[in-house]
Amino acid sequence: MSSSTTGTSSSAPRLRRTLTLWDLILYGVIVIQPVAPMSVFGVLSDRGRGHVVTTILIAMVGMLFTAISYGRMARAYPSAGSAFTYVGQEINPALGYVTGWSMVMDYMLNPMICIIWISQQAHVFAPGVAYWVWTIIFAAVLTLLNVQGIKTSARVNSALAAGMGVVIVIFFVAAARYIFGHPHDGAGFFTRPFYDPEMFNAKAVLGGTSIAVLTYIGFDGISTLSEEAENPRRNILLATVLTCLVIGILSAIEVYAAQLVWPASRPFPDVDTAFVHVAGQAWLPLFAIVGFTLLVANFGSGMGAQIGAARLLYGMGRSSALPKSFFGAVDPHRHVPRNNVIFVAAIALAGALLVSAGVFSYGLGAEMLNFGALIAFMGVNVAAFLRYFVKGDRKFSNFFPPVAGFLICLLLWLNLSRQAWIAGSIWMAVGIAFGAWKTRGFKGNLIDFELPPEEA
Repeated sequence: MSSSTTGTSSSAPRLRRTLTLWDLILYGVIVIQPVAPMSVFGVLSDRGRGHVVTTILIAMVGMLFTAISYGRMARAYPSAGSAFTYVGQEINPALGYVTGWSMVMDYMLNPMICIIWISQQAHVFAPGVAYWVWTIIFAAVLTLLNVQGIKTSARVNSALAAGMGVVIVIFFVAAARYIFGHPHDGAGFFTRPFYDPEMFNAKAVLGGTSIAVLTYIGFDGISTLSEEAENPRRNILLATVLTCLVIGILSAIEVYAAQLVWPASRPFPDVDTAFVHVAGQAWLPLFAIVGFTLLVANFGSGMGAQIGAARLLYGMGRSSALPKSFFGAVDPHRHVPRNNVIFVAAIALAGALLVSAGVFSYGLGAEMLNFGALIAFMGVNVAAFLRYFVKGDRKFSNFFPPVAGFLICLLLWLNLSRQAWIAGSIWMAVGIAFGAWKTRGFKGNLIDFELPPEEA
């Protein structure tokens, strides 16, 4: 029987290891998007009192340490690629569930803030159509596409990234012409985006940095390609770290140019779509070009985020962490978790509509998303610390990155706004209460981490 099993497993089709280090970095940049800081620029400027560049760079340091932990955990679990798996296996299954629940909030809010942003931008282009109408249209289109099981090829994503790159270059040229074509007050003008003594406030900068983490959300997706990467033990770690570095430097340059074009002391017509107005200030045609580019980029992100959230809910449903009959079901014709796609759409639409009533905002959604993401990041850092330092070699290289990553993420988590803390705490309390009820005080296994292989 064992020989039969061996023969079957050896003859079964496997994923090919064809992705090089460059392929992995390109994938990471595409997932995060080279225009990532543009959508959140106004919110960052408002919360960080103009120190957008500083918040982006501080967040990059924290994400680099966390990226190292993600890369190392991908070595131990090359096919899992999930924070709740790392925490559940290395620390405790109950804490793994808590991490997974925080990730659900992260994934659920991502499509919501994408719908909010593209609806607001569409309303700028066509003010005759009410914002709430755009939210319904975009939510319906995203859901229809995802229910149909439409897949976006890597070539399309690469072309989209190349198009964004062209727009970024055009913006840099236009910004340079504008900056050097207008008078300014000497060297202090060029250092103010990093540090403005009249507006600097440490708590405000930390609060802004807590939101700036949104710029890097998605780098952990590289770990899911472990089975298709050449030399995964080396390249997954390198690609994850280098992706954060590339995105961080590019983002810092983008917002630095934007802050020179539009000083922080000058209010924005609309905080949520501020970068579009900055681009228009640099060169009027860029108002429409950048606006359309960001609309398309956020539409693509929203589509991917919706199916990603649905996929996470399916994974937790299949593993019995959530009701399996609903969340663990797959449409037999389209082979997608249809219930979850529609469920995520309903939550995203409800949140987007609350913007009209003034109850919710893009900025609050971004902070709530980071509330869940930072919990997951802290969990991965602790898992890496336990596996490679406590249980492994007690070297400085195994001690410093996860500890530094954990402390920075903790500091940023503690500096989220009060509203984000209230909403995030309620979400976590509901999840923990459900888990405790289902396992009679976490006495039983809530998640089956040894999941069966998925069908092709």
